[in-house]
Amino acid sequence: MPESPVAPAEVRLLDSGYSREARSLLYHAYRHEPTFGYLFEAERAGYEQRVRAMVREWVHQHFYQQLPALGLLVDDRLIGIALIAPPLRRLGVSESWAWRMRMLLSTGLRCTRRYLDYQAALMACLPGEQVHVLSLLGIHPQFQGQHYGEQLLEALHDWCADDPNSEGVVLDTGNDHYLAFYSRQGYREIGEIAVGPIRERVFFHPNPQRLHQVQA
Repeated sequence: MPESPVAPAEVRLLDSGYSREARSLLYHAYRHEPTFGYLFEAERAGYEQRVRAMVREWVHQHFYQQLPALGLLVDDRLIGIALIAPPLRRLGVSESWAWRMRMLLSTGLRCTRRYLDYQAALMACLPGEQVHVLSLLGIHPQFQGQHYGEQLLEALHDWCADDPNSEGVVLDTGNDHYLAFYSRQGYREIGEIAVGPIRERVFFHPNPQRLHQVQA
């Protein structure tokens, strides 16, 4: 079992009332990620504004479509979040024409195309239709290294396992720093995609029901 976090945290299913906190947390969690650096052109002026815009538009559309979001709170402060795309609804956000138009206006044509190409390549790596996909996942940098990531993922796995039709959870990362962490949480690498110069790894965590079926 993983060590306990420094301060007790509460797991909560979030609604749109947490949009502002979610946007702030995810911006801080992703702005230094290499994948985002390529997608939104970190070498060009305005990078942070483009990352903020992407996170803002994704969170807005996610809650607008009433997709699930699992939060981790310490003293009522949101310190971790997982935006979840359930089976058969994975492409809802990026397929929205309203979302695409807002992305074009706020991040530009080239960045929007890069992001859509990245999403399409990720979807092509999925092991099947019946999986939950983590669209965005983050622990605020101030709370990293304190075992909150383990708690959030454990709660996420339990939540997804309540769906008897789900085979498991898929996430991806282009940051080598997280590879060992995901492996310790029971994820196995199922593929990789090229995001410009970034090697993006795709991981799968089987639901308990699915794992028992395979082992039987």
